[in-house]
Amino acid sequence: MPATSSTSASGPYQAHRERQRRRILAAAEELFDIRGIDRVPVADIVAAAGIRASTLYEYFSNKDEIVWTLVEELMRQSSFSVLEAVEGATGPALARITALLEAFGNELVNHPQRVRFMAQFDAMYARDWSAERLLALEDRLFPGRFEPLSNLIREGIADGSLRPDLNPDLSMHSVLNAVVGAQRRLASLGNRVEQEYGQPIEVLFRETVRILLLGLRAP
Repeated sequence: MPATSSTSASGPYQAHRERQRRRILAAAEELFDIRGIDRVPVADIVAAAGIRASTLYEYFSNKDEIVWTLVEELMRQSSFSVLEAVEGATGPALARITALLEAFGNELVNHPQRVRFMAQFDAMYARDWSAERLLALEDRLFPGRFEPLSNLIREGIADGSLRPDLNPDLSMHSVLNAVVGAQRRLASLGNRVEQEYGQPIEVLFRETVRILLLGLRAP
């Protein structure tokens, strides 16, 4: 009987490992959303995933590593949605910027758990982690980082759809910070927003986007 090659055996083994890894991440993400990252010890992730503690440590050295793995995955998913929206838009630069900002609204409506997690991460990042760590992740995920977005401002000034007095780098950073900040705050507050303001979170977010676009649009 021919011996089973290590290559053929590695397929099911790698698939098993990926399933285990996904189980850990899914359990952690669910617990983080329900109770908050700070309030979830590793032991609870182990129990929720239905594994032994030793199994978890085969994949992640500590809870921080789980958090940062989720951050990387969610940033990748969000950036894909945004890029798809921008590439699908036609017309002047303002139309593509509109599609970009509306993609954040779609994420808020369709993936509120993802947005709530990133809001929690923001608070922990400000308190516990260095800017260098996040910059290294962004550089790995987004080579060139914000240059394509700044170029949208330059194109908009050139095609006449945007105000000529905009600063391509500063303006785009400011708009993105405003949009992401509003998105994450609204997701974190959830139905309390509607109770307080009498409007669903998606309506308030889209009004925020409308006002920002008014500030960018050429007179």
